Amino acid sequence: MQTGTNTAILALDQGTTSSRAMVFDRAGICRASAQQEFRQIFPQPGWVEHDALEIWATQRDVARAALKRSELTTPEIAAIGITNQRETTVLWDRQTGQPVAPAIVWQDRRTAGHCQLLRDAGHADDIQLRTGLVLDAYFSATKLAWLLDIVADARSAAASGRLAFGTIDSWLIWQLTGEHVTDVSNASRTLLFNLHTLDWDDALLTLFNIPRAVLPRVVASSGIVGVTRCEGLPLGIPVAGIAGDQQAALFGQACHQPGMAKNTYGTGCFMLMNTGTQPMTSQNRLLTTVAWRIGDETQYALEGSVFIGGAVVQWLRDGLGFFKSAAEIEALASSVPDTGGVYLVPAFAGLGAPHWDPDARGTLVGMTRGTTRAHIARAALESIAFQSADLLDAMTADANIRLTEMRVDGGASVNDMLMQFQCDLLGVPVVRPAVTETTALGAAFLAGLGVGFWKDREEIASLWKAAKRFTSQPDASLANRRTQWRRAVERSRHWVA
Repeated sequence: MQTGTNTAILALDQGTTSSRAMVFDRAGICRASAQQEFRQIFPQPGWVEHDALEIWATQRDVARAALKRSELTTPEIAAIGITNQRETTVLWDRQTGQPVAPAIVWQDRRTAGHCQLLRDAGHADDIQLRTGLVLDAYFSATKLAWLLDIVADARSAAASGRLAFGTIDSWLIWQLTGEHVTDVSNASRTLLFNLHTLDWDDALLTLFNIPRAVLPRVVASSGIVGVTRCEGLPLGIPVAGIAGDQQAALFGQACHQPGMAKNTYGTGCFMLMNTGTQPMTSQNRLLTTVAWRIGDETQYALEGSVFIGGAVVQWLRDGLGFFKSAAEIEALASSVPDTGGVYLVPAFAGLGAPHWDPDARGTLVGMTRGTTRAHIARAALESIAFQSADLLDAMTADANIRLTEMRVDGGASVNDMLMQFQCDLLGVPVVRPAVTETTALGAAFLAGLGVGFWKDREEIASLWKAAKRFTSQPDASLANRRTQWRRAVERSRHWVA
C-alpha cells in the first residue's frame, strides 16, 4: 500500500472524556492534532453512559480538523489507526446504523449484582482461566447481557443478526468503513474471548446468554480491515491499526520485549507489562490480556487497572471547584510540604486491581482543622501514585521480574511533582518520553506497520526518545506513609451494603 506520496498516519484516539485525532510523520512526531470533549451521563449512582452518536460525531470532526491543520492531501495519508476506551459497550441496529440504547461505559457498575450471582454460582475461576480476566462489571459481557435484557425485542433481533455489538473500536470502524470487526486486544476485554483459542468462547456465550450473531469478527491489531467510505472524511483511506488504549500505549512506548512495562495516567491508571507470546496467569488478581497480534504472532501482557486516576483531579476541578484548570493542581499541591496526614482513596467507582472491590467508595481520612484545599489536592495526586505502586508490587510478584525502569505517559505524566513521588514510591527510574501521547502514537505505529509505512518493530523502537528521567530520592517516611495508605484503603472497602 505504501507509495512515494505517503508522508503521514492519522491516529484516532477515542477516550473516555474526549475524542482526539493526531497526524504523525515518519519520525513519529505529531504534526497536527484536534481534540473535543463530549458529555458524561450519570443517570443513577454508579451508572455511567455515553451517547455513541456523539462519540462518532466528535471523532469524525476532530479527524477532519486535524487533517485540515496538517495541510496534507488525501494521498499523503498512508492509513488510519484507531485506539479507544476499552470495555465500553455499544449495541446498534445494522439496518439503521442507530444505537438502540446509550453506550454503557467501562466505569459503570450497574451489573455488579449479575457478576456476584455468577461468582456465587462458582463460575469465577473458569472465567478467569478462559479469559485471563477477573469477573467484574468493568468488562463488556454483563453490560451487553443487560442491554439485551432491557431493550425491547433486543434478544430476538440480536439472534437474527440485525443487531451489532461492539466496543468503541468496532463502532468507529463501522461508521468509517461499514465493516463489523474488532481486534484481539479489544476482544480480550469482553469476558467472552478465549485467550488460548483466540476466538469467542462458546461456553461463555452460553453462560452470559449472548448470541454469536451479534459479535464482531476478530482481526489482528495491524493490517487493513477496510477503507473510509463515510460522509465528512476523505474516501479510500485504509484503516490498518486497531488496539485498545492501554495496549496501544504499551506499543507506542516501544515495550515490545518481555519484561518492559509502562503506566498510563489518564482517567484511570493502567500499568501493563509485556509478558511475551504466552499468557501468564496472575496469582495477585491482575489481568492477563492480549497486548497485540501482528501477522501470526500474538503477544500478551499483565495489566493492573486503577479506575480513578487523573479523574480525581477532574473531580476536584468540576465537583469541588478547587481550581479552574487541571494544570493548576501542581502549584496548589506544591504549596504545602506534605498532605498533613490526609489520605484520599478515590474509589468513586469501586476499587480495581489488586482489590477488585465494586462496593468500595471514595474515602477522605486524617483531616484536622488545619487541613486546607492544598493538603487535599496533594493527597489526590499522591493517591494516583499509591495506587500505581500497589499495582507494581502485584505485577513484579507475578512476573518475578525486577523492573529497571517504568515508562510513563498520559495527561498526568506531565506533572513533575506526581512523577517524582511515583518514582520515590516505586524505587526505579520513571521515564517520560518525548511524545507523551503514546496511546495515539501506538495506534499510528500499528497502522503504519499494516501498510508498510514503517518496516518493522525495530524501526519503531528506534523512534522512541526519552524526554525526562526521574530518579528516586531516599525518604525514610515512605514506609510509614504506605502503611497509612493501606489503612485508608481498608476503610474505603465494602462500603456499599
